[in-house]
Amino acid sequence: MTIMSSKINVGIIGAAGYTGGELLRILINHSAADILFAHSNSQAGKPVYATHTDLLGDTELIFAGGEIQPLLDQGGLDVIFLCSGHGQSLKFLNEHIVPASVKIIDLSTDFRDESEGFVYGLPELQRNSISAASKIANPGCFATSIELALLPLAKAGLIKNDVHVSAVTGSTGAGQALSATTHFSWRNNNLSIYKAFTHQHLKEIKMTAGKLQAGFAENIHFIPYRGDFARGIMANVYTAYEGTLSEAADLYRSYYEAHPFTHVSAQPIDLKQVVNTNKCLVHLEVQNGQLLITSIIDNLTKGASGQAVQNMNLLFGLAEDTGLRLKAPSF
Repeated sequence: MTIMSSKINVGIIGAAGYTGGELLRILINHSAADILFAHSNSQAGKPVYATHTDLLGDTELIFAGGEIQPLLDQGGLDVIFLCSGHGQSLKFLNEHIVPASVKIIDLSTDFRDESEGFVYGLPELQRNSISAASKIANPGCFATSIELALLPLAKAGLIKNDVHVSAVTGSTGAGQALSATTHFSWRNNNLSIYKAFTHQHLKEIKMTAGKLQAGFAENIHFIPYRGDFARGIMANVYTAYEGTLSEAADLYRSYYEAHPFTHVSAQPIDLKQVVNTNKCLVHLEVQNGQLLITSIIDNLTKGASGQAVQNMNLLFGLAEDTGLRLKAPSF
């Protein structure tokens, strides 16, 4: 953990996409951060607000382009966020030299297995390891929601049977690149399943459960849905459970009482409670020997850029919620 006496100087690689834009929105209003550069080959030389139009009037920052190495070598840079597509972070680090003094927070899938010295960046799992790290692999969005549904059970060694998950995500989870299933005319008034039982986030979910529950070997049956909305994830997770609802609620509240963003709700929850925030809300039900955990997050904040800033705060000795007290829209 680095204790900062001045502002954290930040660089963003791949700043024109959804996660890059969300990072910019948060960091522009972060009391302890200064953005030294926002790099984008596709938008080089253009004002940031020309791409992220909601930032008109908030920043005069211009997208940097071209060679990245001079940006990395400039004095004073403290941390870079890698926001390019999956596979690009590994390529980037193979082609560039990041000074040892510069911390790295990667938002791709490339290092979520904790290879190459990266630490898996789920604060509710390993806050202390994150604080002492220099390279963070930010968790996936579905993974974050599902892991936060399972961590208290795993910590108590109570995942004794297969886990079943049905989860739906907004269209921003697919990134900005167009495909047949991201066009408005296809998504509108539509719902579809994709990557049933094979989603790439399963690997990190199983790794995370295994960190808390020794010998974890249960199957996780995951059905992901594409939703007819822009942002948010709702995951419904259930598994066999022998306790009462009161016991489950005590278990979850005890686990999350020291974590500022994950909260257990006694009432049913809905996505509007978390959109545009870094929160995860969890609701529990016990029926017929099954524990149902409903977990909701915003895929772009707690599922991506907000959690990345949460990790940055931990890396530099700041309060975990600095710059992240964001309010959900009521309507």
